[in-house]
Amino acid sequence: MADFLVELGTNPTARNVIKTLGLPIPMPAKLVRDVGAWQERPLQDRAIVVGSPAGAELTAVIAEAVAGAGGDPRVAGDESALAAWRKVGEAYGRPPTPVGMTDAEEGKPWALVLDATGITDPAGLRVLYDFFHPRVKALGRSGRAIVIGRAPERRKSPAAAAAASALEGFVRSLGREVGRGGATANLVYVQSGAEDRLIPVLRFLLSPRSAYVSGQPWRVESTVELKAAPTVRPLDGKVAVVTGAARGIGAATARALAREGARVVVVDRPEDDAQAALVARECGGKPFLGDVTAADTAERLKAFLVEHYGGVDIVVHNAGITRDKMLGNMDEPRWDSTIEVNLSSVIRLHEGLDSILREGGRVICTSSIAGISGNVGQTNYSASKAGIIGLVKALAPTTKKRAITVNAIAPGFIETRLTAAIPVATREVARRLSNVAQGGLPEDIAEVVTFLATPGSAGVTGQILRVCGGSFVGA
Repeated sequence: MADFLVELGTNPTARNVIKTLGLPIPMPAKLVRDVGAWQERPLQDRAIVVGSPAGAELTAVIAEAVAGAGGDPRVAGDESALAAWRKVGEAYGRPPTPVGMTDAEEGKPWALVLDATGITDPAGLRVLYDFFHPRVKALGRSGRAIVIGRAPERRKSPAAAAAASALEGFVRSLGREVGRGGATANLVYVQSGAEDRLIPVLRFLLSPRSAYVSGQPWRVESTVELKAAPTVRPLDGKVAVVTGAARGIGAATARALAREGARVVVVDRPEDDAQAALVARECGGKPFLGDVTAADTAERLKAFLVEHYGGVDIVVHNAGITRDKMLGNMDEPRWDSTIEVNLSSVIRLHEGLDSILREGGRVICTSSIAGISGNVGQTNYSASKAGIIGLVKALAPTTKKRAITVNAIAPGFIETRLTAAIPVATREVARRLSNVAQGGLPEDIAEVVTFLATPGSAGVTGQILRVCGGSFVGA
């Protein structure tokens, strides 16, 4: 569904009328998104300003990510940092341009990236100001601001842990400041020994595919083995199952996975057979009809996958319902059906498919920001989505030996047929309650799910990733 104010903001006549009337109507920036299949060089010729201050530990890794993706690097750092950039730049034909740490003569860069791994105490946080202060106003429309650090719990002193924690507060606030221009800000904590796993994550966050991810701390760890991580058609030969795939986010996810080479099984209810078959045809996949709450669905789906594919590589638990009511007025069926569809069925399906989930597999569940923050009239829904968070955290350690990751997506306000039914005034307010002041699209969720489904996402497991534009709710 179109966002009225975003569309209004792109109309010159409407803008003039609004200006004449003096109306304070917000006109959020239209987000820049990628369409089509993954590219070898998603950052081709985009200016990326990178800060590598004294003590920075990930210069060579960041250089590999930026230059390998086709970015135009402008590097603020000492001679040793520049030497590392030149070495990588030669391999990709992307020589770095030296710039000062505190000056800003780089035009309007697509992205600002700061390697903050060398910060060991609060005084060191000054580098955040020195790097971002002269540049943040020039950040391009729908640009990216990324800070890379070490996780607080792995620092050796209280002062170092405090400084590492400060990065999160800085990035969340920065996301608020740059969001009205459609730009995003994210933080990546990298575990020592997991540096090679940073490259795919950084490529994704710097690309337009992360348009609705802002204010989020990502954690890159060495828990799961990283194998080959192709950058083009990364899902070739993989078999993916998506539940609730006949419409909305599920359908967008099925299409996105298929676009990257996956053979997709579109799972939905028997009453949605026509729509499920249509999505399956679009994906070149197969439909599977079954109610996820039925006792035999997991066994039937397992037999179907074994018969047609011999197993499965990617399972996306997307099926879900809302049955909203204030708790004092909620009947038992509303409570029971919501818990059953959104949580209990996920557990049963995982248990049923686990034995045929191949090594290096990916499990992605759908939670919600309501599961993080709660919501009026959604005690049942919020409980079910908080349960998904607990499930993911419990499952991730059990699958690591098979190189399988388990993660959850927590969407914010996404433009679907469900949100289209919300009264217009409520809907317009809900759209504005994020850094970017607009709702996301089903494709925004699909892009993050697709990244988490790829081999390159091995460094990310047991995490709950909010795809909410930096929502003010539950932040």
